[in-house]
Amino acid sequence: MICRLTGLVGGIDEAGRGPLAGPVVSSCVIWEKVPETKNGVADSKLLTEKERVGLFSWIMDNALGVGIGMATHEEIDSINILNAAILSMERAFRAAGVDPDVLLVDGNRGLINYPKARPVVRGDRKCFFMASASIVAKVVRDRAMDEYDRVYPPYNFKNNKGYPTSGHRAAIKEFGITPIHRKTFRGVKEYCE
Repeated sequence: MICRLTGLVGGIDEAGRGPLAGPVVSSCVIWEKVPETKNGVADSKLLTEKERVGLFSWIMDNALGVGIGMATHEEIDSINILNAAILSMERAFRAAGVDPDVLLVDGNRGLINYPKARPVVRGDRKCFFMASASIVAKVVRDRAMDEYDRVYPPYNFKNNKGYPTSGHRAAIKEFGITPIHRKTFRGVKEYCE
């Protein structure tokens, strides 16, 4: 799980490519070294919500720099989800405020304007640096969807986080779409006027 790199190392990952609603959120986490106590950092998808929230606090307290970047549902509809995810990653990197010696990007693409970026396919499962970024991105996005749940309760965003569950699809059929739905996504666009 540990990438054997020295110097300042950053990891970037995103959360929220697949949902029908809400933003895509990325996080860039910069470390001076892998901490001796990694506290169970792993790909956010392999952790419980309670574990993610606890690790989120630990990462925020111990990382050298943390940046968050988002791309809105409007940006997703305008430039597509892949380009919006990359945009959110670039925003997260800039927000971290630290220039690492190497930047590991989860996925098969680096960042165009940053030559030190290295893509790593499934990096969030292979490497502490990207796993820590996946946790931060997931917690931040989940919290955003919890807020949207208060605004749009029939859609149950607190539980489905905007993913196309049967209950979410049924709510779209019954109530139509909300302003935060991604209008270019299948399962949503057929309900757009």
